[in-house]
Amino acid sequence: MKQRTIKKTINGVGIGLHKGEPIRFTLQPLDSNSGIVFYRTDTGTYIEAKPENVVDTRMATVIGNDGKSVSTIEHMLSAIYAFGIDNLLIKIDASEAPIMDGSSTSFCMMLNETGLQELDAAKRVMMLQKEVEVRDGEKFVKISPASTLSYHFQIRFNHPAIGFQEYGFEFSKQAYLEQISRARTFGFLKDVQMLRAHNLALGASLENAIVLDNNKIINNEGLRYNNEFVRHKILDAIGDLRLLGMPYIGKYESFAGSHHLNHLLTKEILRDAENYKIVEASEISDMQLARVYA
Repeated sequence: MKQRTIKKTINGVGIGLHKGEPIRFTLQPLDSNSGIVFYRTDTGTYIEAKPENVVDTRMATVIGNDGKSVSTIEHMLSAIYAFGIDNLLIKIDASEAPIMDGSSTSFCMMLNETGLQELDAAKRVMMLQKEVEVRDGEKFVKISPASTLSYHFQIRFNHPAIGFQEYGFEFSKQAYLEQISRARTFGFLKDVQMLRAHNLALGASLENAIVLDNNKIINNEGLRYNNEFVRHKILDAIGDLRLLGMPYIGKYESFAGSHHLNHLLTKEILRDAENYKIVEASEISDMQLARVYA
């Protein structure tokens, strides 16, 4: 199986979660071994999507270079991973990626519309060789050796609409589109009010997030999945781990994981070369990967 990019350039526009302003972006094909690269058209700054460029993880995953940054990239990267895209240039005219509807489904629709093309170079895959774990009290994220890629996530919130939730699935593009891509980000009304007092979350609305008051979900349409909250955590994790730079094979597990813990996990994986080996796709099974990304 070869590396992939998109067939043609495609343009989009959306609202920024924090500034609440329109953001224009362009997805453009890139050659083999280029990776995923963001380009701030308003500042002329290139920022590669890799762990060493992560500059903040408090409210979203933020990458930066030369004092310029792009935040809230995890939903876009999640869709890019699901489509098996290895090389892509993302031109953007702001310091944050658009929130769209709070999930990755809009980005998936764009990628489906533009189509994919194979390049000359072989696809590289990271195979986990050792269990790698990062903990913060009872919270943890870990990834273990396995023959397939799977995710299992647990969360617990002291809120009647969430409580304890868990979800797991074996990754494939089709499973992602059906089970994960439509899961929206969520937040609490009291937090949104506090953030807006600091000129943040100005673009947050019932159109791009699940919003909860002290007792219930206030979105009229309700949930897209009965456990949409934990499914969105998996969506985020897939996007965060895309910063490893290639597809990976392993078993990802988490309780109350976060952007910060996912970032620490990518750093810990890459810290020791004995944690993984990088192989060409043909060394695994082209047919197996072809099914995953069909």
